[in-house]
Amino acid sequence: MTDDTVRSVEITRIGPARFKATNARGGETYFGTGGADPDFTPVELLLAAIAGCSALDVEAITHKRTSSTTFDVHAEGRKVRDADGNHLTGIRVSFDIAFPEGPDGDAASHRVQSAIEMSRDRLCTVSRTVQLGEDVVYEPVSRP
Repeated sequence: MTDDTVRSVEITRIGPARFKATNARGGETYFGTGGADPDFTPVELLLAAIAGCSALDVEAITHKRTSSTTFDVHAEGRKVRDADGNHLTGIRVSFDIAFPEGPDGDAASHRVQSAIEMSRDRLCTVSRTVQLGEDVVYEPVSRP
């Protein structure tokens, strides 16, 4: 029996300061230090995960009536090093969403703010985990 609550990724080094992440379904993405290659940095992946998670929530709620004509999400934060070590501050997620004119578009538009609040306050697993501050356990794998 499998535990359907478990989520995981495998990380493999593919070159100097470059890695590949693979999910359980075989999907892949690449990341590194943000040098000359176009790969995301881990911090950019975190911002993309926060924005992407909420984008999926907000789309699911607002698109019940009609599809948007514009749906763009911007995420940013300031990387700082202080007494708490390296971390992000001032994380902001901004939504630019527009719907077609008419009753369905108006209904969808009126749901945007509440959809964003629902995502922020209870739906988006990624931002909720950051907000709640879950501990991360690090452990080496023993090799013979």
